[in-house]
Amino acid sequence: MECQRSRTRGVAFGGQVVSLSPMTILAQPAAAEPAPRKNPLARWARPALGLVLPVGLALLWEFAVRLGLSDGRLVPPPSRIFEEFAQLARAGELQRHLAATGLRVAAGFAFGTVAGTLLGAIAGYSTILRRLIDPSLQGLRAVPSIAWIPLFILWLGIFETSKVALIAVGVFFPVYLGVMGAILAVDRKIVEVGRVFRLSGAAMVRRILLPAVLPTYVVALRAGLGLGWMFVIAAEFMGASEGLGYLLIDGQQLGKPAEIVAAIVAFAVLGRLTDWLIVLCAAPFLRWQDVFARPEET
Repeated sequence: MECQRSRTRGVAFGGQVVSLSPMTILAQPAAAEPAPRKNPLARWARPALGLVLPVGLALLWEFAVRLGLSDGRLVPPPSRIFEEFAQLARAGELQRHLAATGLRVAAGFAFGTVAGTLLGAIAGYSTILRRLIDPSLQGLRAVPSIAWIPLFILWLGIFETSKVALIAVGVFFPVYLGVMGAILAVDRKIVEVGRVFRLSGAAMVRRILLPAVLPTYVVALRAGLGLGWMFVIAAEFMGASEGLGYLLIDGQQLGKPAEIVAAIVAFAVLGRLTDWLIVLCAAPFLRWQDVFARPEET
């Protein structure tokens, strides 16, 4: 009894005596440290820092052309590219080509993401199905994108369906590999804890597998989207009459390097914006991570 009493201490709190044992003290959460105040300028400093390199190189090339160090014929200066953008916008061509390419990438990204997520989850969760489908998919992954073009034209025609299918193929493989690899990399001890608590299959997926897979899944989506923007060029080489890929071919055939560079810059800007959208949409679901840098800070 004396031993039991010696392990308990009474503390006056609000006029009442509250007994605290060593186990109770250990169970008390540590006082939360005040969150550091965020500098409002930091929100704009990160994207501004990413513009230093491209803007600096553009200004250097502009000065080189204006000083007569280069004629700027094959690689036009930024001012000439801006004029090309302005001309295309005034004629309504820029908006039309941007919309055509954007819709193709969006459709191909949607189909490729759904297929890659489903098959990646199946292959990662089931050993038998992984051994059944993964060797064939790994073989198809090595097929170059250009090799699919004649087959898709033969199967689906030369119009939008074949273009969307080609983009979906490009998106599919990074998403499939990311999902399957993330599931296979889940810590076995965490799964065993879920089994000890007798979680159902749905609860196991929702409370253990999904949080473990989500960070890698976001990276796979970003990689798939990047390949989608690459594959859309090959897709628009298949007899397209509009799109940024069409601008590239038109600029090459007419000897207009400013139009070619303008299309490349448009691809770069659209790719960066869509990648940023994925990171922005995924950030609320990844705030539980205790990592060196948040996804929105990368």
